[in-house]
Amino acid sequence: MAAEAAVQVPVEMIMLQVVARFAFNKPIPWTDELAVVLYVWVILWCAAFVVPEREHVVFDLLWNSCGRGARRVMRVAGNGMLGGLSAWALPGVWDYVHFMAREGTPVLGLSFQWVFMPFVALLAALVVRSARNVWRALQGLDLEDAGLPVA
Repeated sequence: MAAEAAVQVPVEMIMLQVVARFAFNKPIPWTDELAVVLYVWVILWCAAFVVPEREHVVFDLLWNSCGRGARRVMRVAGNGMLGGLSAWALPGVWDYVHFMAREGTPVLGLSFQWVFMPFVALLAALVVRSARNVWRALQGLDLEDAGLPVA
């Protein structure tokens, strides 16, 4: 609920764009660009910090057919790969995002560094979340059926 309130686009901006586009056949470029930037921010920020892991899309047929020992191995291996690859990619992604500071969006002139900064945050969150999941799996936690809610 908090994420919904934080990313609401002002109604005036939407109405301005609708009137300009359909009444005068002259779309306003800054509203389109702002919508794209906000979309990128909302998706990456929410994936990193707002949406809990149990709400992400998973394919759990194999998981639900295995015992606790196999689940532990799968959880450690999967999160180890995800966290390891995210940690490995983080310096290169940071370099690229930092490099993009010299470029700006065409209409608003927003630095692409700030436009794509949530991707760096997403990778960092994946590293931390994966390390936590590996630790919990090694302790024998979070190995229940994926379809059953955890109390």
